[in-house]
Amino acid sequence: MSRDVKKLPQKTEDANRAVIYARYSHGPNQRDESIEGQIRECKARRHGLTIIHEYIDKRMSGTNDDRPDFQRMLRDADRGLFDVVITWKTDRFARNRYDSAIYKQRLKKNGVKILLAKEHIPDGPEGIILESLLEGMAEYYSANLSQNIRRGQRENALEGKFIGGTIPLGYKLDADKRFIIDTEKAPIVREIFERYAAGESVVAICDDLNERGHLTARGKKFNRSS
Repeated sequence: MSRDVKKLPQKTEDANRAVIYARYSHGPNQRDESIEGQIRECKARRHGLTIIHEYIDKRMSGTNDDRPDFQRMLRDADRGLFDVVITWKTDRFARNRYDSAIYKQRLKKNGVKILLAKEHIPDGPEGIILESLLEGMAEYYSANLSQNIRRGQRENALEGKFIGGTIPLGYKLDADKRFIIDTEKAPIVREIFERYAAGESVVAICDDLNERGHLTARGKKFNRSS
């Protein structure tokens, strides 16, 4: 993560002070090495700039602005502590066009320029169109990925496959990660339903199960929300 912002040099007449912003999201293919590669390519893009700080958000989505180092970077920009932000690609900065426009304007207001290590956006009207296209593609990619994930989860659920979270009491997984009845725990589930259907209170059922030493799927005592 970033160093204490108090260690950043104060504003000077030198307009060559640059910082790097790097980020990666959740996912099996997202690791610390992703950050190292981004920083390496950002440093190669500095061209006469002096890099004074690195802001890093690990396992943080770019679809929202709730990123600690991203917000810290914006506050430091407000204080005039640097002149340039170097980031790997447009989608590292944001994957939401609204957030991207708001925060780029905030940086611009503070005299801070954004440089992209792997994408070149020319100055002038053409650059505006290209930047909008890149931001739109980043948002499309994020929305499409989310849609595909939800579709995949729904199909897996319809096929009785595990999609994450806690395995419900009374079930276990087979070799294909499909739900099958846990013959050891299933009788407890049937007992709970039968007793509740017969009019017994939730509290009474929980108290009895706890006294008998039964545990929930999370390995805890039963309560009303179990």
